[in-house]
Amino acid sequence: MARLSLVLSQKKKLEEYLRAKSAGKKMKYSTRAYNRCQLCGRRHGYMRFFGVCRICFRELATNGDIPGITKSSW
Repeated sequence: MARLSLVLSQKKKLEEYLRAKSAGKKMKYSTRAYNRCQLCGRRHGYMRFFGVCRICFRELATNGDIPGITKSSW
């Protein structure tokens, strides 16, 4: 429950930051806006291109849910 509230509050802060940035305004503390994984809410190990953390990325790649990505094994 606590993680869900963190995810929601951070999503709100990120939307406010992007809205202010597009309007030409600057936030007081821009470092307070950070990215979170869309699936689990984890903020460390975030892969910006895919929008998920490293753990979820590996699971998705193993299952074949990300097109063009395959887990190599030899």
